[in-house]
Order: sequence, then C-alpha cells, then structure tokens
Amino acid sequence: MQPWRANFINGVILAIMGLWAGLNSNSPTAFIPLAFGIIFLICTPFMQKGNKVVAHIVVLLTLMVIIALIKPLTGAIGRGSTLSIIRLIVMIFSCAVAMVVFIKSFIDVRKGR
Repeated sequence: MQPWRANFINGVILAIMGLWAGLNSNSPTAFIPLAFGIIFLICTPFMQKGNKVVAHIVVLLTLMVIIALIKPLTGAIGRGSTLSIIRLIVMIFSCAVAMVVFIKSFIDVRKGR
C-alpha cells in the first residue's frame, strides 16, 4: 500500500471515530481525533505528490496520536465502556497500520538509493 493511501484511510477512520466520540460525549477533547483526521486528509494530496516534509510530519503526528490514545483506552477499560474501547482500539490499530506502511516506505526508499 502506498503511504498516501494509508494516510487517507487513517484520516477517514480518525475523523469518523472522532466525530462519533465527540457527539456521544460531554467532553470537547473527544473531538481531537476528528481534528487529526482532518489534518491527515489535508496532508494526503501533498504526500501523493511526494512531499517528503509533509510525509515526515504525518509520521510524527501519527505516532503522537497512537501515544495520546493509550490513556483514554485505559480509562475506557477502567469504566468498562465497551463502545469506547472498540472505538479507541480501531483508531489505535488504524494509526499503527499507517505507521507500518510509512516505515516500510521509508525503508524501501532508502534501499533504492
């Protein structure tokens, strides 16, 4: 899979899950994944054109999202909120898959030199 496509899919998943979480929560911080999803969707065309700076920024932001979602996941597990757990696991999994695609792409480019 191409990195820009993985980023697009990840952005869509984060946007949908973030919107779902935000609409079902009293906390405005539940919309944070939506914001990151939108940022990733905005970055997708630049990645598709081969902009390496944007690609590296997306990788860093994706890693930050993975780390940031761990605390809410532990809280959801503690509360026993099944829907929140599923939503958070889906977002973490999506980001992790995107990270694997990004890293594989960087390794392939490096080998190609």
